[in-house]
Amino acid sequence: MVTVEQIRAVALSLPRSYEAVVRDRVKFRVGQIVYVALSRDETSMGFAYPKEERDALIASGPAKFFPPSKSDERFNWVQVHLSALDEPEMRELVIDAWRMCVPKKVSDTVQR
Repeated sequence: MVTVEQIRAVALSLPRSYEAVVRDRVKFRVGQIVYVALSRDETSMGFAYPKEERDALIASGPAKFFPPSKSDERFNWVQVHLSALDEPEMRELVIDAWRMCVPKKVSDTVQR
């Protein structure tokens, strides 16, 4: 199981990324764009993901991935149960979500 501390370590190592607490939820942002958000109970993580690929990701692991809330369906967003993630997969999801929010020249500075 992935911990909040592990997510924080990856997210805060990324250029332009910072942590914010909004309504008792930990979120990681680039500017005003949230690319990772943890549930209040810290058992799930929402992350930026292309809408057009969302259904395929959820279908590939329905016990792991789940759709965003109805109000967030219009966004590029997916959620995952932290208990189903290992650290390498979490790192990949966080970095890919971050890449959606930064210019290519910035994202090219970070290796997976």
